[in-house]
Amino acid sequence: MYGLTDNLIIQASGFALGDALAQLFFFLILLVLLRKFAWGPLMNMMKEREDYISSEIESAEKSREEAARLQREASEELKQTRQDAQKIIEDARQTATKQEKEIVASARKEGDRMKEAARQEIEQEKEKAVQQLKDQVSSMSVMIASKVIEKELSEQDQKELIDQYVNDTGEEQ
Repeated sequence: MYGLTDNLIIQASGFALGDALAQLFFFLILLVLLRKFAWGPLMNMMKEREDYISSEIESAEKSREEAARLQREASEELKQTRQDAQKIIEDARQTATKQEKEIVASARKEGDRMKEAARQEIEQEKEKAVQQLKDQVSSMSVMIASKVIEKELSEQDQKELIDQYVNDTGEEQ
């Protein structure tokens, strides 16, 4: 019933089936060996690479956050420094204004004191001059009186005598 061709097909199928089973067996062994010796280390290497990249990304993110924080701090410090500088300048202005007012007040006070001292000195000199004039007038009066007593003079002679004494006294000064 089966002819030669059918026998060959079965043999070919049988032979091919056996080869296919052998190839499947060797393929499965190859898969097991690849899984054990290549896939595991390859996956480990990929996992390590993934962990490394992840840690680098995390480190870069931390560095970026740190840089941003440092920039904020530097900005705040710069702002604070500017405020401090502005306060120092304002304090210096206020101090300068206060010193200016004190210097002007002191100069006015000193000027007033000098005016008062000069006025007092003038007053003293005036009093001295008046006293000297009184002394001279009294001594002239005494001299005139003594001359009048020595000689009785006419009214014209008395006037000339007084004028002469007044002129003599004016020349002595």
